[in-house]
Amino acid sequence: MSRTRTALALGTAAAGAIALASVTASAAPAPVAGSTTVTPAGHDFKAVLSGKATLKAGSVTVTCTVSVSTGTVPAAPGNNNPAGPVSSPISPPTYSSCTSSMPGVTPTVTTSGAWAVSMQDGSPITATMTVPTGGLVLKTTGLASCTVTAAPTAPANVAGTWANGSPSSLTFTNASVPVKVTGGFGCPTSATASVFNAVYKVSDVTDPTQDITVGP
Repeated sequence: MSRTRTALALGTAAAGAIALASVTASAAPAPVAGSTTVTPAGHDFKAVLSGKATLKAGSVTVTCTVSVSTGTVPAAPGNNNPAGPVSSPISPPTYSSCTSSMPGVTPTVTTSGAWAVSMQDGSPITATMTVPTGGLVLKTTGLASCTVTAAPTAPANVAGTWANGSPSSLTFTNASVPVKVTGGFGCPTSATASVFNAVYKVSDVTDPTQDITVGP
């Protein structure tokens, strides 16, 4: 076979392989979410911050040592989803005893709106906290007057993980949260996202002898 015909044949074969790979990739089905069950059904729960929560926007970090939120596990059969996560509305988390990495600056955090948390069984168990539009506003006073608004234009999903235990825990590690920052000198106005870190211990309020657990 001539070099020209050989090159043509190889080129045709390569193009066919690329086309086949493209078709195969596009035809690959999306992963199917497995079954999730949160128990005990209908029980109230409380999530209490363990340690500290940090919210970093640009070069500024705000640290809070007190945070609490409450919610209720859906009543049966709503506490089970055969093909996806189970979601529960929660109270807007409160944040207090907060300090800033900027000297001479005092931060205050307010929350509002319809917050929620959803759990998806797996390895690991994943958790998603939904922040409503403008649901968290951080303001600083002192040497710098800044306003940081989380989820400024639309609800935002904050990714975390869940671990069953006594009590169970909900962890957010370097989770990204969209923000809008306004203010004058010293404010990180160019930041469009913040990094959130926190660990919450989640206990059963209805029956303290039981644990809130996530399974298949």
